[in-house]
Amino acid sequence: MRELVALVGWLVGIQGVLGIAGRAFGDHPWGLLHRWWDIPTPGYAVLALVGAALAVYRETAKARARSAGRP
Repeated sequence: MRELVALVGWLVGIQGVLGIAGRAFGDHPWGLLHRWWDIPTPGYAVLALVGAALAVYRETAKARARSAGRP
């Protein structure tokens, strides 16, 4: 389950960054989300932050488990 959280975090974060980069350097957001929803730029920033938080949460949990001797 934790691996799924990390995967979702990376995917959401990447889509957020692609949306911001597309708006900054192109004429429309990049990635897949703009094909289904019209998300404003601050929404993409929130997605990038949420994705980063989920990925960091999983990586720190993995490091804590390693230091505690759990697999």
